[in-house]
Amino acid sequence: MKRENQSSMSEFLLLGLPIWPEQQGVFCALFLGVYLTTVLGNLLIILLIRLDHRLHTPMYFFLSHLALTDVSFSSVTVPKMLINMQTLDQSIPYAGCITQMFFFLFFTGLDDFLLTSMAYDRYVAICHPLHYSTVMGQGLCTFLVSVSWILSCANALCHTLLLTRLSFCADHSIPHFFCDLDALLKLSCSDTSLNELAIFTVGVAVIILPLICILISYGCIGATILKVPSTKGICKALSTCGSHLSVVSLYYGTIIGLYFFPSSSTSRDKSTVASVMYTVVTPLLNPFIYSLRNRDMKGALERLLHRAKVLSQ
Repeated sequence: MKRENQSSMSEFLLLGLPIWPEQQGVFCALFLGVYLTTVLGNLLIILLIRLDHRLHTPMYFFLSHLALTDVSFSSVTVPKMLINMQTLDQSIPYAGCITQMFFFLFFTGLDDFLLTSMAYDRYVAICHPLHYSTVMGQGLCTFLVSVSWILSCANALCHTLLLTRLSFCADHSIPHFFCDLDALLKLSCSDTSLNELAIFTVGVAVIILPLICILISYGCIGATILKVPSTKGICKALSTCGSHLSVVSLYYGTIIGLYFFPSSSTSRDKSTVASVMYTVVTPLLNPFIYSLRNRDMKGALERLLHRAKVLSQ
């Protein structure tokens, strides 16, 4: 096949979602509604945590960063997908594609590390409640978030720099609605063994290790809950981590099902649709999960609405 190095590469073609041309308008309106709901819902969470002093706790400190990450995560892929669907122009510049891939990997890793930090917070709160305020101080919370950002940036930068050294074939069509790393590697005419090694090693550090830490944290939480003699105590313990566990199950369940247990009969179209689950749907559901299952968030929202009503009179 004809080779083109990255210096002469001008653009890629995003083939997008497997939908018929006459359905583009309907799906464009649908995803626009989903995107706006995601942005407004997560920004509302950030606003509530910022304005309500009752929510100035480690758990909601991590939640505010998770909400910001979800907004950014959706903004990396969805706006470009909407533009392509509306204009029917599938092209994306080479620099734009590499940039999109970098931020996609960055916010994916940041999601993983923040969910792990939140699991550790719940572990300390339930398993060591008497030491919670001492252990989960402002210094540790800031340190965990800072490390999450640094490690996520290092992960994304590693894959991006390794990708820029590759040459690509004449076929620039990416069978996806965003610049996915795996899809880009399949278009390369160069040796991608180093890239694949990085995906395996760094992927273990970014996905597997955080998941193991989350499972260990909830294993300890489960063992502690079983020791609680009263049903009321068990319900109270579960209510403090139920929302987070729901988000973890939805996020990791989709990723594991898509990347770790792919069916041999799974087509490219099915993989693309499955990717929509964790890139579009999960950030959308997070605000609903945390608001509907969390009395503190509902209470903060009621107080905010009451304050707005009083000021408007």
